[in-house]
Amino acid sequence: MHTLTWHGHSNFQIATPSANIVIDPFFTGNPSAATPWDGIARPDAVFVTHDHGDHVGQAVDICNATGAMLGAIVGTTGKLVAAGLPQSQVLNGIGYNIGGTVTVGKVGVTMTQAFHSSDSGAPVGYILTLDDGFTIYHAGDTGIFSGMKLWGRLYDIDLALLPIGGVFTMDARQAALACSLLKCRGVVPMHWGTFPVLEQNTQAFRDALKNFAPDCRLFDMAPGETLSFSKLPEGDCGCE
Repeated sequence: MHTLTWHGHSNFQIATPSANIVIDPFFTGNPSAATPWDGIARPDAVFVTHDHGDHVGQAVDICNATGAMLGAIVGTTGKLVAAGLPQSQVLNGIGYNIGGTVTVGKVGVTMTQAFHSSDSGAPVGYILTLDDGFTIYHAGDTGIFSGMKLWGRLYDIDLALLPIGGVFTMDARQAALACSLLKCRGVVPMHWGTFPVLEQNTQAFRDALKNFAPDCRLFDMAPGETLSFSKLPEGDCGCE
């Protein structure tokens, strides 16, 4: 059994039998985060999708305090090392790149492209293949792109974590169509409600999902909420 905890915005913690992983650890300054960064279970690795402050968050502090490894694209890892991250705590020494995979415990973390901006490296997403094969796609900050269909062919995606806030990322309709391209069994909307400029609820996404991907199950999480899940037979995303 695995768990997924949403700490608001794009900040997720995924716990499996072999690894505890945090993605985009934006705690301090995040009005949606109910837990401080030093109050979470110790992670084995922290992954960052791009170098904007609301995604890097407290990555360096968490790694320094816990010894966790840092996963990010080459270039962004250099920026974080310059900010105080020990080089020895960078996965693959210098980071890795789009299309590549690193392993944390028994979890494979494949880096995907994202269409956004970043002052260093490039914006990315991650596909995580967990211990039992359960597959999670964290899209990072991105607009919709046709290549999502390729990820849906290459990977059996059980759960997608997709931004719906608009302005800086996909909006609700784009994210719903993305579910169709990805062929994901379930979806958790993210990057909404954190700040006034973003979409403030998930209703438009819920409505659009009925049109574009009616078989995709919506998990409308609240910040601080945790889902439990495991790999089940085809057709069920296995979340509770």
